[in-house]
Amino acid sequence: MSHLKTVKCIEFNTSQTLAETLRKQKKTIVFTNGCFDILHAGHAYYLEQAKSHGDYLWIGLNSDESVSQLKGSDRPINPQDARLYLLASLGCVDFITIFHDTTPISLISNIKPDIHIKGGDYNKEDLPEYPIVKDYGGDVIIKSFLTGFSSSSIIDKINSL
Repeated sequence: MSHLKTVKCIEFNTSQTLAETLRKQKKTIVFTNGCFDILHAGHAYYLEQAKSHGDYLWIGLNSDESVSQLKGSDRPINPQDARLYLLASLGCVDFITIFHDTTPISLISNIKPDIHIKGGDYNKEDLPEYPIVKDYGGDVIIKSFLTGFSSSSIIDKINSL
């Protein structure tokens, strides 16, 4: 599956150069990140909303290892190549970079997106990436999730069958 839809996959070591090129073209880079383990309507809604804030939507996709560290040894359900393929299939997604840390701080520092979007009910000042984004002059926006959709609730529903 790794040969499918990978044109949108940008390696970490080339992400900075691409981001600089887009900035020179006066394009707005919107960044978000996540595991996107079981892609659902809530993800699609959130990503479309994120894209509406700029010219390019760049996703930091947690690697399999980082998903396991964050969610437990039984995750991810879908391997990173499958998650990458599904995300790349969405029209609102322009670029995806897989990262191996539990936070996207190093990738954000590399790309320096104009806007970092985080989903949920966070206080943006409490996010570990907030100081980095503010230091280079970016903005952090918190977007509400679409009620009733989450990978965890889907997994719980399947497990209860």
